Parts: sequence; structure tokens; C-alpha cells
Amino acid sequence: MVANRYAVALFEVCDELNSFDKVYSDLENICNLLKENTDLNGALKSPLVSKEDKKTLVEKIFSEVEVTTKNFLKVMIDKNRVTILEAVKVNFKNLVNEKLNKVDGTVVTAVAMTDDEIKSLEEKLSNKYNKNVTLKNIVDETVIGGVLVRLGNEEIDGTVKANLAKLKDNLSQVIS
Repeated sequence: MVANRYAVALFEVCDELNSFDKVYSDLENICNLLKENTDLNGALKSPLVSKEDKKTLVEKIFSEVEVTTKNFLKVMIDKNRVTILEAVKVNFKNLVNEKLNKVDGTVVTAVAMTDDEIKSLEEKLSNKYNKNVTLKNIVDETVIGGVLVRLGNEEIDGTVKANLAKLKDNLSQVIS
């Protein structure tokens, strides 16, 4: 996959400079800006806009970002790869997480968790998986109660909704 090759190249540069967090933050902000601003997104992806004009635009608009990030964007422009920037960001984040032994996940609850509750759950999961777990709390009232934790491809479903569904299935099998 092309996006992964670009992510690996960026990762290697950031590894030498120890600038993972700042570059990832820049990528995330740039991708969000491109989603919100369709004119800018269109200009950077358009074959009608010259590469030099695109690079000038990057210099002006992204003046606050790391030099590494700016240079990377310019390479993406030169290679006509701006369209895969979102995929590069995701692959880059995965590489960084792997290097730093981190896992990002979500915890879905019916009501918002406190910071202390999230920290406590992060510690328990970090010990269980032997990785540094970082969780983002998502509120979904349909879970009724309990928690649903998603870490990568794994899901731990301790919600009332899931337990009720299991109970319904069990009752259906007994009745049939």
C-alpha cells in the first residue's frame, strides 16, 4: 500500500528527530482542516493548480507546523499523493504506537466517565495487555449501562444491552 510506504518514510525521519507527537498532531490538524475546507482541499488535489502554487499555499497556510511536516507535504505534492494524506496519517499513528508500545482505544458508556475512572480503566487494561493504553470516552445511551471497550481489533463488551441480547438469544433457543 502506497500510504504505508509514505508513513514509514515519515516515521523514520521522525524517529531520528524524536518528533512523533508534534508531527502526528500537525497531520491530524491538517487532515481536519482539509475536511472542513473543501476549497483548500480541492486546490491541493487539483491537477489544474501547479505544484509550485500548491507548495506556496502550504508555506503560507501551514506556517506554524513543524519543518518536517511541511517538507513531507511538499513531497506529497511533488508525487501527486495529497489524496492519500488521511491514510498516511493513520498508518503513521499505528507505527508510532507500535514503537512506543501504545494502544489507543475507546470506551463506550451510557454516561460520561470521570477522568479518574478513565485513568483507572487505562491502568487495568495497560497491565492486562502489557501496553500503554489510552482511552477516549464515548457516550452512547443505548448501551443502557456497563462499558464497551474497543482496543484495535479487540472488543470487550460488558454492556447491559449486550447481556440482554444474549439473554434474549438464550430464551429464544429454549422456547424453540
